[in-house]
Amino acid sequence: MSPSEPPSSRPVQALTPEWVKDAVFYQIFPDRFARSGRVGGLNLQPWGSPPQIHGYMGGDLWGVTEHLDHIQALGVNAIYFCPVFQSASNHRYHTHDYFQVDPMLGGNEALRALIEAAHARGIRVVLDGVFNHASRGFFQFNDLLEQGEASAYRDWFHVDGWPLHAYDDARPAGYQAWWGIRALPKFNTNHPAVREFLLSVGTYWMQFGIDGWRLDVPNEIDDDEFWREFRRRVKAVNPDAYIVGELWGDAHRWLQGDQFDAVMNYHFTRPCLAFFGAQTLAQAANEYTGLGRVEPIDAPTFARRMTEVTHLYHPEIVRAQLNLLDSHDTARFLTAAGGDATAFRLASVFQMTYVGAPCIYYGDEIGLPGGPDPDCRRAFPWHDEAGWDKGTLSLLQKLTAVRHATPALRRGEFRITHAEGEGLVYVREHASGNAYVAINAAQNATRLPLCEAQPGQYRDALTGQVYELSGEAEVEVAGRGAVVLVRE
Repeated sequence: MSPSEPPSSRPVQALTPEWVKDAVFYQIFPDRFARSGRVGGLNLQPWGSPPQIHGYMGGDLWGVTEHLDHIQALGVNAIYFCPVFQSASNHRYHTHDYFQVDPMLGGNEALRALIEAAHARGIRVVLDGVFNHASRGFFQFNDLLEQGEASAYRDWFHVDGWPLHAYDDARPAGYQAWWGIRALPKFNTNHPAVREFLLSVGTYWMQFGIDGWRLDVPNEIDDDEFWREFRRRVKAVNPDAYIVGELWGDAHRWLQGDQFDAVMNYHFTRPCLAFFGAQTLAQAANEYTGLGRVEPIDAPTFARRMTEVTHLYHPEIVRAQLNLLDSHDTARFLTAAGGDATAFRLASVFQMTYVGAPCIYYGDEIGLPGGPDPDCRRAFPWHDEAGWDKGTLSLLQKLTAVRHATPALRRGEFRITHAEGEGLVYVREHASGNAYVAINAAQNATRLPLCEAQPGQYRDALTGQVYELSGEAEVEVAGRGAVVLVRE
């Protein structure tokens, strides 16, 4: 296949799941979302205290189930969880047991109850799969530490020399680990037993009832056939399973239809922060994350970049991309934009009216701030509702509602029709009727053109105002405001 061949013309061997194209995701960091009180006997930090690298606040899956009303009222119909398996870390990327939900989270029983309750509400559940590396507490690696060269699992990992020094930073580790972090020994996925073990994890939880996998650093398992087999196994259990990779750069290699359905779309994140947060960017909040330094851009630059992003991959892939404004690996958008709530709101308007699956990071809907890790992992302030940003919450509820109700906003083609200064206008074109979005990132009100608008009566989903449009029209858009026009 020629490298110059347009991405949109390249064959995709399998369709992406239909439900993802209609999904609104909600990302949950389990230790910090909600504490049910059903898991006792734990040494916990006070709920809402400053997040630490070590230590636990005690959020659990029972707590998530108790707050499904909030999640559903937000318009969410899919949840992506950071890791839930047994681990000796609050983020649980240090997996001890791939077949057990962490007892601190309520164990397998709590996950089963959560899946049943979520499915009863039409909410899908996607888990985080950490298959590149395990932990020092993972039984097979612990056997290496106990047995040395005699270990039955010696070939499960990449051993460079004996003895191993898993805890003594003054001496060579003796084994390969993710980014050299001794707590995260890297699997030897060339070993047949390791491959089969990890693939069995993928199928076990699909049979348990989950709806897909988010794959942690999958590019570091540099083996396309491993991921092809992972896809075959997972899709054999549930053909509608969603497989989304954490890939921050170009992902064409993994998005040919035989490995992943989509990726976490950080190509979407960066331009949104650069444009909607241009006036107030807090550079330090980004430079210490994978986003790097983010330079402000104007509407024409944003339009060019988002047009490129829209056509970067095959349309099937684009419609299934996980479009996020922030995550557990970045500063929260609000903080990265210097605390400007209007920046997050405008970005949310774009996120919810753009092609692909929008993903809300828990707490963003109520204005929860947070700098780089671990500050971006604060506890959800359930007991301080007076401090919630109700304006942002209301806006997101309106946006998810109109997205669910309007085929054009979920399935329509995306085309920018105007981009000048700080004004942006685009159309979502669909056989059922078009939707038009005008965003004014400037401080002062302005009039923006709706070029070639289909004649008819439209309602602004944000204010309820009704417009009668014909061919060429203009709309007044408030400073740092937006208009989302859908057919009456």
